[in-house]
Amino acid sequence: MENKKLEIFKVFAKLGIFAFGGPAAHVAMMEDEIVTKRKWLSKERFIDMYGFTSLIPGPNSTEMAILMGYHRGGIPGLIIAGLSFILPAVFIVLVFAFIYVTYGSIPAVAGLFDGVKPVILAIVIQALYRLSKSILSSFEKILIFITVLALSFFGLSEIPLILIGASVYFLFKKFPKGKVFMVEPMTAMMVFLVFLKIGSVLYGSGYVLLSFLETEFVLRYGAITNQTLLDAVAVGQFTPGPVFTTATFIGYVIAGFPGAIAATIGIFLPSFLLVALVFPWFEKLRKNKVLSIFLDGVNAASIALMASVTIKLGMATLINWQSILVFLISAALLIKTKINATWLILAGALIGILL
Repeated sequence: MENKKLEIFKVFAKLGIFAFGGPAAHVAMMEDEIVTKRKWLSKERFIDMYGFTSLIPGPNSTEMAILMGYHRGGIPGLIIAGLSFILPAVFIVLVFAFIYVTYGSIPAVAGLFDGVKPVILAIVIQALYRLSKSILSSFEKILIFITVLALSFFGLSEIPLILIGASVYFLFKKFPKGKVFMVEPMTAMMVFLVFLKIGSVLYGSGYVLLSFLETEFVLRYGAITNQTLLDAVAVGQFTPGPVFTTATFIGYVIAGFPGAIAATIGIFLPSFLLVALVFPWFEKLRKNKVLSIFLDGVNAASIALMASVTIKLGMATLINWQSILVFLISAALLIKTKINATWLILAGALIGILL
């Protein structure tokens, strides 16, 4: 069991340090590391778990890390995986928050991320292809995939799309053919409680998180400005690991180191609890034949949502010939060789700095 614990720590600490690019990229790197290389579980099982994280509030990629740890090593594995994935990003964000508060600005690291993004796009597309081959195994699932993918570009959020996909597949199989209320300084405990609320109810992407943060900390409490909020989100985007470490930055700005710790615990604690408490019930439901059909539809819809994010990521990333060239070279190396994606990310970062 000790070897498993060490293995879980190594895998998710590595992902926490090198997983740039947001939830879709994180999930793609987990698929490569856990399903393809280490074979801890099948592709179908992996997608089952991804579908589950889409049904509960909280950051999908962090919940996937927690779930992978739970699958591999029970409750101890759940804790080790979650902390190993989150803490590297927390420490990096804390450094940026300290520099920001001390000097009033963030170092220019946009060039580094510009080099990393095309590599991440290639990794995501490779994972999407591998997973879709296993999941989209029938005409009905392909039809749901196309429908959900199309609807996602009309502004529908994740949960309605997943429920639509699951319900339609079920039918296929069963019937074939605010105001500012406060301007006083917030305490670390208040920061914790607000982020606990956000972590307990938030579905969707980092853009949804931005809306929650603006409502709570800019409009309701007046604790930060819109510019500080945008700076915090920028740090969460260009650092590795969960985008939700934006909370760490905001907590530090509001209440120093205690605020950073309170914010981090508050926003991530619900994910640990939900996975530990709800996933065992999900497992039992999965064995029910009727609900199993419904969950197959959830999986097809989840793949469509991942494809939607990938397309949007591609449109935002491939904006000049340099990024297109880095993307094509990365994709070719991933397809033709067994190169470790970490080396490609480091090479992309170096290219971005040089350019």
